[in-house]
Amino acid sequence: MAAVTFDRPDDVRILLAALAAQSHPLQSVTLVDSGTTPVRDVAHAAGSGVNYVRSLANLGGAGGFSLAILSAIASGARWVWIMDDDAHPEDPNTLAALLRAANERSLDVVVPLIVAPGQPRKLSFPFRLHGHLTHERDEVEPLGFIPDVAQFFNGALVRSDVFFRVGLPDLRLFIRGDETDFMMRLRAAKIPFGTVTSVALSHPPGWAEVQHVLGDRLHVLVPETDFKRFYYYRNRGHLMRKHRRLRSLLADAVGYPLYFARTRDPKGLLRWAAAYTAGVRGTKFGPPRDQGF
Repeated sequence: MAAVTFDRPDDVRILLAALAAQSHPLQSVTLVDSGTTPVRDVAHAAGSGVNYVRSLANLGGAGGFSLAILSAIASGARWVWIMDDDAHPEDPNTLAALLRAANERSLDVVVPLIVAPGQPRKLSFPFRLHGHLTHERDEVEPLGFIPDVAQFFNGALVRSDVFFRVGLPDLRLFIRGDETDFMMRLRAAKIPFGTVTSVALSHPPGWAEVQHVLGDRLHVLVPETDFKRFYYYRNRGHLMRKHRRLRSLLADAVGYPLYFARTRDPKGLLRWAAAYTAGVRGTKFGPPRDQGF
């Protein structure tokens, strides 16, 4: 198990309790803590199975996951289950169901659904089915398995040798986009994966970020803070060029100008363009040196 945390002690308690309750026992839990207020006591209270790793540098999500994954592999883990601190398995059989699906389908990577806390029938992040977006669990659950689509990294169960084939999450991306990059690398390496719709994780939703600009045909994501917006836009530009995502380029070139025109936010458009082009050029990687994005 590989998990990361940043100043969420209450969420860590919930996560570790949910992991301890799994019907399929975990060999160990590696928890990388980059926060300003360490949760060492919380981790130690959970028992000897938790390997607490304190990072004095904020590694971001990508760096934290990389360190946690390496630690898990070094411990001898054959499978690595990846999770944020504000996520937790919906029920005690989640890990067992993922392992069963992976073995039955001969897959090295499987991911559960992600549902909203307190609203288990609502998906935290949408799927596109039959040409439209849906947040309804009842629409995707009957499918059983959705191939070649997954919402990394929360709940991703990955056979350890996969990381030797496609690499770790990209430390340069810091936050936002590392999960998309990993998925694109899986596709490039022709490693089959998908979403197991019979099990789920609970994780705060991203509903407020989804902005429709052409009805249900085209939407853009607009994170809630300047910090997250910069990294999302910058990393999206970088991944468009790295993976030659021409459809992504077209969607962004149409969607974001339309969104900022509709919201009458020319400064927002300029910030999007500056961050996006920095990503295309391959600059401004890593954690922020200041807040002047």
